[in-house]
Amino acid sequence: MSPLDAFMFEWFGDTLFNVVVLNLVLVGPASLATGHAVALTWRHWGQVVFYTGLLSATLRFLDYALAGGELGSVAGFLLGWAVQLALGSFAYRLTRARQMVRQYPWLYRRKGLLGWEPRH
Repeated sequence: MSPLDAFMFEWFGDTLFNVVVLNLVLVGPASLATGHAVALTWRHWGQVVFYTGLLSATLRFLDYALAGGELGSVAGFLLGWAVQLALGSFAYRLTRARQMVRQYPWLYRRKGLLGWEPRH
């Protein structure tokens, strides 16, 4: 086991490869879909925080069941939550910006990828 993998296993409960694959390939698309769905239903951003926390708990279980990681790794949970929250928040903001400009074109115009501004 390489020194990096030993560090990752000690702190996050699994190797770097497993953390990246499980976070980005397995649970990442679910976080993107969560952020998109919460924005589409005009719900508050706080629900993205809650749902990505549930996805992070699911990620810890999948890491334990599929890759032999530690189930109770708090640092692994927080790392997974941070990654899932970033993906979910990006999808939420992207969808919300598109909604605001499409639904209220007389009030707002697009400002960059994730923003909108009032028309004057």
